[in-house]
Amino acid sequence: MGIVQKQSFTNSIILFLGFAIGGMNVLFLYTHFLHEDYYGLNTFLLSSANILLPLMVFGMQHTIVKFFSSYKTKLEQDQFLTTSLFVPLLVIIPLAIIGAFAYNTIAEWISKENSIIKQYTHLIFVSAIFMGYFEVFYAFSKVQLQSVFGNFIKEVFARVCTTFLLIAVYFQWITKEQFIYAIVIVYGVRMLIMLFYAFSLYKPQFVLKFPDNIREILSYSFYIILAGSASGILLDIDKFMIPQVQKIAEVAYYAVGIYIAQVVAIPSRAMQQIINPLTAKELNANNLDEVNKLYKKSSITLLIAGGLLFLLINLNINDLYDFIGKPEYAVGGMIVLMISIAELYKLALGSNGAILTNSSYYKVFFYFSVAMALSVIVLNRWLIQLIGIDGAALATLIVVLIFSTFKIIYVKSKLKMQPFSSKTIIILLVIVLFFASFYFVSFDFHPIINISIKSLLITLIYIIVIYKLNISEEVTSILNTYLAKVKQH
Repeated sequence: MGIVQKQSFTNSIILFLGFAIGGMNVLFLYTHFLHEDYYGLNTFLLSSANILLPLMVFGMQHTIVKFFSSYKTKLEQDQFLTTSLFVPLLVIIPLAIIGAFAYNTIAEWISKENSIIKQYTHLIFVSAIFMGYFEVFYAFSKVQLQSVFGNFIKEVFARVCTTFLLIAVYFQWITKEQFIYAIVIVYGVRMLIMLFYAFSLYKPQFVLKFPDNIREILSYSFYIILAGSASGILLDIDKFMIPQVQKIAEVAYYAVGIYIAQVVAIPSRAMQQIINPLTAKELNANNLDEVNKLYKKSSITLLIAGGLLFLLINLNINDLYDFIGKPEYAVGGMIVLMISIAELYKLALGSNGAILTNSSYYKVFFYFSVAMALSVIVLNRWLIQLIGIDGAALATLIVVLIFSTFKIIYVKSKLKMQPFSSKTIIILLVIVLFFASFYFVSFDFHPIINISIKSLLITLIYIIVIYKLNISEEVTSILNTYLAKVKQH
């Protein structure tokens, strides 16, 4: 677990930095510098592009991770990587032609309730290409077991650029309309940076010949496209569907709540960057014992880290909204709670997703993803109309709880492994007890002082409890190393 711990820790720092910058953007700069209609529009365009992303690159970002380690010679690797770069064009070019001819029809449909969307519809397609090829080049670096730089560019670069662009809007150096186009350009630049870095790690000789197992590659990619599209739908369909039945400003209010809640997912996003290629490597070598160890260790470690973040977010949420100072955004309190519960449960799955997508059972990941996507669309349509944007969060929570449980059961039945132990129950009890104990604790100072005091108390007591209970060997080892350094000084 050495390389996992090292890169996961570094990636966690990067993700926290990215989320801190993004938090400043989402909670303060967007809400104060950009009209909520344009904030909602920006969220809608990028979310729609994210739904299209897997189709744009034919799922190659996952295909690279799964198959690269199975090739033994450089020629085979080069054939494979060349294929992964050019196959997406077989999708992009026809879609571009169809989109050009049907543009007005598509634009009219998605802007039916909010006309502001119409003139920017083409940016969805362009953004999806930039995002997709970024992920392909990022996958190049992942299979070299170098995930840190790509993670930095993905999580920090775009957010720093967004900060400067929002400041530019505030000082009227650029207009709100120019801001929307500038964000898309940022994603294009991000893609190019990743391209140069990926090729600095491993530059393939372009071999215009398909690998011998091209049929297997295309079959896998086809399922992953559909599964990835379905996963994208699960993540972003709410932000696409809200403007179809609500004012586009509601997307802005929803996006703030979602952003706050997704801080819980930071540990998983950090660990998955390195644990995915490692899981693929061990599965390719049929080393199921190591896969099982990664499964269990990742589950308990992620649950401990995510549990602390869950508590810090939900026990400070009222003070946080008071600090934002925009009462219209404070409708997101229940959204934060529901989405953070969903994220916490996904953390408990550990490397379950990596096992499903990289094993011989990858096709079932497609079926799970499609079922989840269809379920969340139906539930969104019903619940958004019934209870507004809280309904979108509730739809996500229901789908995550049900289908994540199915995924655990499936891996258990096929590979005879599951992520839970008695320690899982202990850490869940700790989280529940902390939530119940601190929920009614409040202070009458400035919101920032209130957040600081409560967060410090929760963090210190939580770490002491986790350390004393020795729930995770990895976490205890990290804490022992830190304590040893403190004693030396």
